[in-house]
Amino acid sequence: MLKARSLSVLPGIHHAFFTREGGVSSGLYASLNGVGSDDRPESVAENRARMAAALAVKPDHLITAYQIHSPDVVVAERPWVESDRPRADGIVTRVPGLAIGISTADCGPVLLADSEARIIGAAHAGWRGALTGVLETAVAAMEKLGARRARIVTALGPTIRQANYEVGQDLVDRFLAADKSNERFFLPAARAGHAQFDLPGYIAARLARAGVNSFEDLRQCTYGDPARFFSYRRATHRAESDYGRHINAIALVQM
Repeated sequence: MLKARSLSVLPGIHHAFFTREGGVSSGLYASLNGVGSDDRPESVAENRARMAAALAVKPDHLITAYQIHSPDVVVAERPWVESDRPRADGIVTRVPGLAIGISTADCGPVLLADSEARIIGAAHAGWRGALTGVLETAVAAMEKLGARRARIVTALGPTIRQANYEVGQDLVDRFLAADKSNERFFLPAARAGHAQFDLPGYIAARLARAGVNSFEDLRQCTYGDPARFFSYRRATHRAESDYGRHINAIALVQM
């Protein structure tokens, strides 16, 4: 697993950006595949139990949502079962002993914490969610529970980096239509009519504009490191039939 220095120093909080190492899955899913694929359910269950143990929570207290690339965020007050997962791309909670996580395979996993208020959050920030406001919604949801955005510490885990993220002109146009200054997040690509998108830079800018002062980027590329990370885009380029997903999670320690 990987950890952010800024979150690691906060009292009463556990977190992890899990890599693909340390699990029991095989083949395309080797080895710590977390959710949302055609992997064997028993392998996923064992992998998630190992992640829960690393976060010091019960296996059924590591929860994730059914992600839909939206700005929607839910408040978790108790564990839920797989069949009852809410459709959302962010989770916030103030419940000790509950680990909230999001799954990624190129998109930006953002973990958030106000350790003084003991409020935490996790957001799935792909280009669509980031553009439509999932980060701001997560911050606002934390505030409703008692957090203060000036105190919120945020960290971005492994995600696809600009050098490996070629996008079409239609995506560029969507970002420019939303805000002309978004042009700074795109560089020319080798192919005509395409650009290289800086998703981590865009995530950082959205958080800063929302009044979040503490942001750490682990600067790890999912696409460029197949030994450690799953990648949807890499799997697509290789014409593979499926791909694994990482879990990125945060939990409040029970006092």
